[in-house]
Amino acid sequence: MLIMEKRNVVLEKSFEFALSIIEFSEQLEIKKKYVLARQILRSGTSIGANISEAQSCESKADFIHKLKIAAKEAEETKYW
Repeated sequence: MLIMEKRNVVLEKSFEFALSIIEFSEQLEIKKKYVLARQILRSGTSIGANISEAQSCESKADFIHKLKIAAKEAEETKYW
């Protein structure tokens, strides 16, 4: 019997977004926009880290809490 693993599109998209954020922050570093580059790198990559961490949650409330943190980081990234 073939067991198919279920895709987690949100996790995949957040990882792809993090890779894009890393590239963008490197471009900002080249332009000597160091503070902005660090802020965007920190908040933009944190989104996926929190979504990933939510996958190993201890409860439904913990899962929701981690996703809310990811949403806050997305808003911060959008701001920067």
